[in-house]
Amino acid sequence: MTFLNDTDGALEHPSSGLLGGSGRDGILAGLEEHRPAGDFDLSDYGAVIGGERMDEIKRLAEPLAGRTWVNVNSTSVGGGVAEMLRSAVPLAQALGLTARWCTIRGNDAFFQVTKKFHNLLQGADGPITLDEIFGAYLDTIDENARDAFIDADLTVLHDPQPAAMIMNAPILGRTLWRCHIDTSIPNKAVWRFLLPYINQYDGAIFTTREFVGPGLNVPVYEIMPCIDPLASKNRHYTRSEALDILRPLFTADDVDPERPIFAAISRYDRHKNQGTILKAFARLVEERPRGPRPFLLFIGNTATDDPEGDAVLKELQQQAGDRADVRFWVNVEDNDRVVGALMSIARAFVHVSTREGFGLVVAEALWQGTPVIGSRVGGIKRQIIDGVTGHLVDPLDADAIAARMASVLDDGDAAAALGRQGREHVRRNFLLPELVKRYLILMRHHLGLSADLPSFTYRDIGNGTVARACSSA
Repeated sequence: MTFLNDTDGALEHPSSGLLGGSGRDGILAGLEEHRPAGDFDLSDYGAVIGGERMDEIKRLAEPLAGRTWVNVNSTSVGGGVAEMLRSAVPLAQALGLTARWCTIRGNDAFFQVTKKFHNLLQGADGPITLDEIFGAYLDTIDENARDAFIDADLTVLHDPQPAAMIMNAPILGRTLWRCHIDTSIPNKAVWRFLLPYINQYDGAIFTTREFVGPGLNVPVYEIMPCIDPLASKNRHYTRSEALDILRPLFTADDVDPERPIFAAISRYDRHKNQGTILKAFARLVEERPRGPRPFLLFIGNTATDDPEGDAVLKELQQQAGDRADVRFWVNVEDNDRVVGALMSIARAFVHVSTREGFGLVVAEALWQGTPVIGSRVGGIKRQIIDGVTGHLVDPLDADAIAARMASVLDDGDAAAALGRQGREHVRRNFLLPELVKRYLILMRHHLGLSADLPSFTYRDIGNGTVARACSSA
């Protein structure tokens, strides 16, 4: 890819309040504000990423003290966007910014159509009607925008759900659209509908170059998602600590922790391709008549903006039938600690999405030092260096997935090496301070505090210079 060079949790209850800072103020109305709880100590991050890197981030933040950074998305629970904002907002506050996070309100019809947007933008086939676009979607945007007013130095709106607010609500100050999904070959009708809104922003942020859709006429930047190393999910538990956390679930579901465990943790979503994981696991068990019989544990939360999850879960349960070695956990209590504990003791983590914006859960597993078998798609390819930090497979190749599962069972030393190398790869590239650092650089640039273009700006995307195909409507 080509860049321009430069020199460069728990949530409290939603509340309405003021958005603003450094002379800017605004009324948050028609939207819900979410204030992540907890104090963030910058020295704790310095201990993880190194004092020199943390000092650089502090220097970038100094001229932004009191400046207002607002994030708008569609849900405060479930999904990677909410997880990142839950930590990024208080970290920015600890650096001296006035950081805010709010969500738009939507009904079932709105989330049904925006889920369609999500799938169609990632290349899926399927119909969408004008009633869905102009009724369920735009009517909801109008309702949110009617009383909304944001006056901020930088406002970032995430994904398609709030995208149209740029032309429907008064948002003063600089605005960026952050796309967390792969729009490289989008459905033509949906992309043509959204593109005029996207081109009203001051810039667009994508996870990686290959996700950028056609026809953008605004600056395009790359910011890869990151995980919070201080979150309870990402704590490094001892085996004894992990087993204490997991014991109630293991006891209730008759899971023997002395047997090898393969973990599959994600939303229940068609693109997550959990059905192929089930097929691969069945083949693994059939081909290994001897030795400890492994378990396959699925953990998935439902999200308010994803209405398909229940249907996908039901299909997977029917596919698994009465297998005694497969478990499905849904919206478990103390979810973050359960996920972190399971990651830390799992023999391997399996994540073979057919489409994937990034896959934060891959970084979470790598950070635990757990070998990862991931699909050769989307942002997973940026996290897994095949044979170095994990194994890459074609997402629908159940035989290959089963073979990689067998390899981590049979060669413990090689699996441990993958885990060590994967953890260091995450430390260098995918921890929360790196994400906040890039937003600080963008704020400095868009507020005229730095004359240099961010180094993560694409210089050959935008103004129609990069042509890509669209799928048929």
